[in-house]
Amino acid sequence: MAGAKDRRLTFNDIAQLYDDIRPSYPAPMFDELFRPLPPRPQVIEVGPGTGQATRDLLDRGAHVRAIEISPAMAGILRANLPTEELDISVGDFDVLDIPAGSADMVFSATAYHWVSAKAQVDRPATLLRSGGTIAIAELIQVDAPEDEGFFAAVQPIYERYGEGHTGSPAPSRENVDTSMRRALAADQRFRDVQLRRYDWDQTYSAADFRTLMVTYSGTQMMDEVARNGLLGDIEAFAHDQFGGIVTRPLVVTLTTATLL
Repeated sequence: MAGAKDRRLTFNDIAQLYDDIRPSYPAPMFDELFRPLPPRPQVIEVGPGTGQATRDLLDRGAHVRAIEISPAMAGILRANLPTEELDISVGDFDVLDIPAGSADMVFSATAYHWVSAKAQVDRPATLLRSGGTIAIAELIQVDAPEDEGFFAAVQPIYERYGEGHTGSPAPSRENVDTSMRRALAADQRFRDVQLRRYDWDQTYSAADFRTLMVTYSGTQMMDEVARNGLLGDIEAFAHDQFGGIVTRPLVVTLTTATLL
């Protein structure tokens, strides 16, 4: 249940920064995505943010019902895309009342990890029409030489503030996989599970990389003094050691499946 400490609601405080700095998605991904859909598909978009992918859905003829938990993000989304083809509901996708069998596609871009594991498969199985598509895009940082060693070199700063990397190391580009692919492959309600990958590296000035970091929920959950220290030290490090430029090596994955 959403509450004062719900990490999803940290985006409400940095909605404009999020709109300013978060990347869009590659056009070929949407070309692939729309190929099996009817001409004017009914799309439920989960966690649209301020419209980083929504514009592409609308531009390809979709009617989009966007489910966004942050009122501030939803407000910017509406201001960015003032069209009758976009309906916005402020609420939690896990529990929001949505008519069964009403969608040709359930889509989410870099937001579906906020949905509970059970709802990730159960909700699309209910909301999609037979033959409908679930499509989950994820933006995954990979281990690649394009960052020129920045992220390995900066780890001691993260660790100094208790924010060092935990869990599995970043995958290589060719080894990127998704938990959604595995979940859908194991669910007998879905068929034709596919995973597509798109290289999508993003390069930032040191100042812009600092702004990007502000839009991470983990950064927002930090104590203010520690957060400012971390951001300042990383910005200074990027200036002093990497010429003021930071490249994030990224792969966009698109996991799709068809409801039986």
